Amino acid sequence: MDSNTANALAPIFGVLAFVLPICWVIVTRMKIKNGYPLENAWGKAVYPKSADEEMERIRLLSQENAQLRAEIGSIKDRLATVERIITDAPARLSDEIDALRRIAN
Repeated sequence: MDSNTANALAPIFGVLAFVLPICWVIVTRMKIKNGYPLENAWGKAVYPKSADEEMERIRLLSQENAQLRAEIGSIKDRLATVERIITDAPARLSDEIDALRRIAN
């Protein structure tokens, strides 16, 4: 390799020497932030997640999901009742209330 080629490649190597460590730091931070295990020099996970924590989290989220679905169901029922009251004719509503009063007495 002649000196002109070496001089032309020097800035490229300089930029790579600066950029590659920065990219490595960014990737490592993203792994830590998103919960991915880091790897040692042999490619083995250094901080593996335990399956127990993941299963517990899934269980808790499933319970919360079931509670929220039940709450949404009751809200839908109440909304349907309110919609029926609003859209029914006032005379019909009055007749139903009077019928309920007669039953109660």
